[in-house]
Amino acid sequence: MSLAVRIIPCLDVRGGRVVKGINFKDIVDAGDPAEAAKRYDAEGADEICMLDIDASFEERSTTIETVKSIASQVFIPFTVGGGIKSLKDIDMLLKSGADKVSINTSAILNPDLIAKASKEYGAQCIVLAIDAKQDGENWNVYTHGGKNKTDLNAVEWATKGQDLGAGEILMTSMDKDGTKSGFDNNLYKELSNNLSIPVIASGGAGELSHLVDAVKLGKADALLAASIFHYEEISIKKVKQALQEEGFEVRL
Repeated sequence: MSLAVRIIPCLDVRGGRVVKGINFKDIVDAGDPAEAAKRYDAEGADEICMLDIDASFEERSTTIETVKSIASQVFIPFTVGGGIKSLKDIDMLLKSGADKVSINTSAILNPDLIAKASKEYGAQCIVLAIDAKQDGENWNVYTHGGKNKTDLNAVEWATKGQDLGAGEILMTSMDKDGTKSGFDNNLYKELSNNLSIPVIASGGAGELSHLVDAVKLGKADALLAASIFHYEEISIKKVKQALQEEGFEVRL
């Protein structure tokens, strides 16, 4: 586990607005991305993540203007994902203010992109994002914003991604996404047991105990959440206090 557990608010963006759904469906508006990012920076977020949720499905690049507007408001690490297909795309995002890029669908279609990007920009810049849904004892990987099922096993794919040069794994449980019923700690624990790079847990945060359990039981290195922060149901400060009370190190 990394030294301090990181708290990462996630901005799912569609049409220049922050949106939120349940199980990748029933999408509703949740505000302006730059304003949200500025608030999270002030509230003590360790990083910000912005995912252009329709970019891969619509076969286009992430909206650069949105990236620039968010980057101008934050002084913490900023990860951007959605529709990244090439080193040129990565270069453009990093020059627009992103500190890291999150690659999902394109990495599955072209695994060599992870290796090339890691070599060009450093592993710390490359986050392999995985959307997974449980199928019996395994977790299947999905592409294009959770729309297309693949034959890949999530833990095996994460391990391969690490070998190719990814610096972190951002794992989203599609079963848990937006449900507020708790994280899929079995998935994160299995990942953490098989990987040496940090695991970011995503999907299912609904109350403080869920976030603590993702670290305690799921062995996650970082926690990514959206709606609980967007709608101010739980503050970042309270999450950090709860983790600290359980003996985990956080950046205050």
